[in-house]
This record gives sequence, C-alpha cells and structure tokens, in this order.
Amino acid sequence: MNKIIQNSKISENVGKAIIEAPYIAHHRKAGQFVIVIVDEVGERIPLTIADSDREKGTITLYYQIVGTSTHKLSLKKEGEYVYDVAGPLGHPTDIRNYGTAVCVGGGIGIAAVYPIAVAMKEAGNFCINIIGARNKDLLILEQELKAKSDQIIVTTDDGSYGIKGFVTDELKKILDSKKVDIVVAVGPVPMMKAVSELTRRYNVKTLVSLNSIMVDGTGMCGGCRVTVDGKKQFTCVDGPEFDAHLVDFDELMKRLNTYKDQEKESFEKHTCQLEKYHGR
Repeated sequence: MNKIIQNSKISENVGKAIIEAPYIAHHRKAGQFVIVIVDEVGERIPLTIADSDREKGTITLYYQIVGTSTHKLSLKKEGEYVYDVAGPLGHPTDIRNYGTAVCVGGGIGIAAVYPIAVAMKEAGNFCINIIGARNKDLLILEQELKAKSDQIIVTTDDGSYGIKGFVTDELKKILDSKKVDIVVAVGPVPMMKAVSELTRRYNVKTLVSLNSIMVDGTGMCGGCRVTVDGKKQFTCVDGPEFDAHLVDFDELMKRLNTYKDQEKESFEKHTCQLEKYHGR
C-alpha cells in the first residue's frame, strides 16, 4: 500500500498524484516508469515517473483520465492509499551531452518528456523543448519546463494558446535553422510517427517512448510487444524508449485498439456502479 500525499485534477481529464514510494524515489532515473494498481481489483497501469523527492520519499505521476482505473485514481483523496506501486521499471533514457537536444511532448506525453528534458539540461545540452496539445486546457508543465529550457515553444491545434499548429511544424523550423544532435518525442502515436518521419529526412538521432498496451510490466505477458527493426521487442523490458526510425508505428496503432470494446464496457459498468452508489 502506498499513501497518497496529493491528488488533484489539473485539467478536465488530467490528474496529478504525489505518492509515497521511498525506494522508487531514490532509484528512479529519467525515462523510467511505474506500474500502479489502484485497488485490490484494479488493473495494472503504467505511468511515467515525472519527478521525485528523495528526501520526502515521494514520486510525482501525471495521468490521463480515460478509463476505469484512471478514473478510480482520480477519486482518491489525500491520505488514502493505492494498492501497489511497482518500479522503477524500464531502461532509463541515455542521457549525455549530445550538444543540442530537442524534446517534443504532446498531450499527456509532456509528463514523460519533462524528466528527460531536465536531465538533458543538467548534462550540459542546449535544450529546446516543444510542447503541444489540442487546446490550452490540455497543456501541462509549461512553467516547469520553461525553467529547465534554453528555449521553449508551445503549440495548440486550435490556436487557443501559443502558436497555432502542430509540434512538427515548429520542429521543422528548428531543423531548418540549426544543427540538432538528438530529438526525443513522447505523445500520441501519430505525433511520434510524424516526428520520426520528419527527423529521418534530416538524419537526426530520434528516440520515442512508446505507450503500447502493458499488463505485468516485467516481460512475462508479451502484451506490450512492438516491432523494432523488424524484430519483436517488449516495451516494458526492452524500452520504453526505442530508435524512432526503426519502430513499426502502424502496427503499434493497430495493437492499441485491441481492447477498445472491453475498455468501453468496463468504464460503462464502473460509472453505472458509481451512479447507484450515489443514489442517482
């Protein structure tokens, strides 16, 4: 059981939780994640470790409220507990002084980009961060990233904040204007695919952190398998980061839809139970 120190909604469908997990807080590195089980009947959900406090023994997680488990997590109050948090899992990002690093985050993927951007900056890189979302309300961590950036660019699809357009539009401008040594992208699969296709033309090393369906998080179930350079890999133990130019994004997008019907049914049952509980 892990105690919740803080849990709040920072936008309509994004939550932020600070949870006691001393071992994970001490050992985690940029790019790693945890598996969270909200209650004794809950599924295992992977969440990137956005930040940690070693002295307090806490980790910070951002989560998108899209299904039963994340909705249950959003209802947890300060002082309550989640059933289990396992980690740190996955390989850390290969942090070094590359020169100029561009970190690109889309939507909830900004939470995964944040610790990488911080580590890249601390390693001596000139760090440019590009973050984007469909609209202003879905943007997160702008001020925190700004404090760790040599340059930050914010985009929204609808133009409600920052520059109207996509992160790839701004990335192309940077690639056209200066030498970039590495790009790291995390976000929706179509966005990561678009970034990969763009940087391939410029022959720029690019890493993506994949969000494939995951169950146990330790390589046993095979649910998170992806194809990289024509070979099967497991996101949980071989990743979560891979060379973007070698990932089969089309296959990944298809696999992400595998359990859509079951997820919808689960969420409908969950909301129905909540309505009965509250006497509606």
